Amino acid sequence: MIRVLLVDDQPLIRSGFRALLDLEDDIEVVAEAADGSEGLDLAREHLPDVALVDIRMPVVDGIEATRRIAADPALAGVHVVILTNYGLDEHVFDALRAGAAGFLVKDVVPEDFLHAVRVAARGDALLAPSITRKLINRYVAQPPPTGTGAGLEGLTDREREAVALVAQGLSNDEIAGRMVISPLTAKTHVNRAMTKLRVRDRAQLVVLAYESGLVTPRGS
Repeated sequence: MIRVLLVDDQPLIRSGFRALLDLEDDIEVVAEAADGSEGLDLAREHLPDVALVDIRMPVVDGIEATRRIAADPALAGVHVVILTNYGLDEHVFDALRAGAAGFLVKDVVPEDFLHAVRVAARGDALLAPSITRKLINRYVAQPPPTGTGAGLEGLTDREREAVALVAQGLSNDEIAGRMVISPLTAKTHVNRAMTKLRVRDRAQLVVLAYESGLVTPRGS
């Protein structure tokens, strides 16, 4: 059973998501919160698999709530999915850096919404290639990094290669094909890199790959 926490200051939005989730046999909404502070308290109480968190809320906003969840070892199993009305804007980018597993626009179709909840519960990032390309474009306007691979010194060559492919939006199966290894070995390389770099998920791995200079955007 996938346990979900809803955190949104709009009751109608929460009700709509809950009604949709409650129809699924494998998903249970364990709690609802109207702001980030209440959401943090309920996350610690219920330890959900997935926290659906609105990005703009009173008291504590979604970015700060995500940052606090990511920093709490007791909440290591909570995967935050940011909810937004605006697509991949600066606030969503900040939330991904803070530790969110991915994001959803609130007008997402029900099938994609339910799929996203299940993907997040597995610990996979909600970073389809189209979303990854938007993240990459975010870096095109930035000055080039000062040092290539800074912070990645502890990775093996194969782990660095796997991280670079993750940053290009490739799945584990696609990484396996590029590296001519099994999907299980590809997943192992990615997971070991995440452990060494102390990142929660693939979303943060993508951000780190570009910020460190391991990968640079085309056209930059």
